[in-house]
Amino acid sequence: MRLTAFTDYALRTLIYLGLNPGRLATIDEICDAYDIPRNHLSKVVHLLGSSGWVQTVRGKGGGLRLAMPPAQIPVGQVVRLTESDFEMVECFNGATNRCVLSPACRLKSALKQATDAWFAVLDPLTLADVLGNAAGLRQQLQIAPA
Repeated sequence: MRLTAFTDYALRTLIYLGLNPGRLATIDEICDAYDIPRNHLSKVVHLLGSSGWVQTVRGKGGGLRLAMPPAQIPVGQVVRLTESDFEMVECFNGATNRCVLSPACRLKSALKQATDAWFAVLDPLTLADVLGNAAGLRQQLQIAPA
């Protein structure tokens, strides 16, 4: 399983904002910190804003910040929101499944259990947990201590 760049950028944006509490950050600033394309990040920020996790402030002096404490932002939900598909194999979708092995295959069940286990790890994890090493993260991003 591999997360899309969209999900990666969403998680990195939340981390960046979590490392900068009490101030507005800009999309350009986040793009520079991670060396990622602005047009991609704009789409990510729009979704994070409409989800309620990020507050966006328009106009001169505007920017973005977390809309709630990091402990209230569940990583599993962020991943579910930003990923379009967790159908690991064709047979996960009953409407489009054409695999002739489906009635006798045990792989489907194992892959479903693996996906469920993956989310069992991500679901209790919050942004606050991810920020547990804030000093190290700030050092990597060259952000001054909060």
